[in-house]
Amino acid sequence: MRITITAATLVLSSIALLGLAACGETKGDRALSGGGLGAAAGAGVGLLTGGSLLTGAVVGGAIGAAGGALTDKNDVDLGKPAWK
Repeated sequence: MRITITAATLVLSSIALLGLAACGETKGDRALSGGGLGAAAGAGVGLLTGGSLLTGAVVGGAIGAAGGALTDKNDVDLGKPAWK
């Protein structure tokens, strides 16, 4: 079974994940949750596209962490993170 991912799918998924990257009350919380979500998404994209899982996870994690750190608590507030 071959799975084809279009550029539009990747862009829309990235936007959705960056929106979720704002989970948490502090910049550190949002960077941590964004990094985790980004790493998971990046590894998934790497798997689906035949690329490296590690490279996908590293790139996705960096983008997610940056997105989480750059968001404000008022952008998206999903409450207290599970680790607190």
